Amino acid sequence: MQSRMKNPAMVLSGAMQPIQDIFKAVHSGGVDGETLELVHLRVSQINGCSACVDAGAKAARKAGVSDERLATVAAWRETSYFSPAERAALELAESATRLADRPDAVNDAVWDAAATHFDEKQLAAIVLMIGVTNMFNRLNATTRQIAGAWG
Repeated sequence: MQSRMKNPAMVLSGAMQPIQDIFKAVHSGGVDGETLELVHLRVSQINGCSACVDAGAKAARKAGVSDERLATVAAWRETSYFSPAERAALELAESATRLADRPDAVNDAVWDAAATHFDEKQLAAIVLMIGVTNMFNRLNATTRQIAGAWG
């Protein structure tokens, strides 16, 4: 596989810094780094973004996520490796990523489950992580970014 072009956020001057600023804000939102990285990885798996799955697995491992958890994040509902808070974040991530799959994509039950574990600032961090990850997945998949090519 060969990429079609560089990542668009790298091509347009001034695009990458604001994205990095959002990531910095996300990581200051009070959510555990492992949870944020699990959310990033799950969203990237759903979207089939090989570059982000690769980078996400590496970042998750660096944040302390065990190999067992990395190997089973795609099947998190069927394992005992994830806390109730992580499960709520992963369900929110899936719902917010699969907007077109149902009329009420992020229903009250999904939102309320997340809100029992995270305060407003933390929810903001998770929702921003989901949004930015979805954006990067779309940029990378469209331009066929290569897993491992960013370092």
